[in-house]
Amino acid sequence: MGLLAAGIGAGIVAVGAGIGIGMIGKSATESIARQPEASGDIRGAMILTAALIEGVALIGAIVCILLALGIGG
Repeated sequence: MGLLAAGIGAGIVAVGAGIGIGMIGKSATESIARQPEASGDIRGAMILTAALIEGVALIGAIVCILLALGIGG
């Protein structure tokens, strides 16, 4: 049962990260279309935010792996 929960958790983490990064990309594209002169600032903020989301997703995946292996619980 723990393996199933870990697999579902890892899937939810991946879907959540994908949705989050997709929303960032959509918002950044719309912002750049409205203000092309601010594209450098927008792109930098987008990359930083996407990296933070990936970090949280990586932590979630590691927790799921640890649960699947029975470490720490």
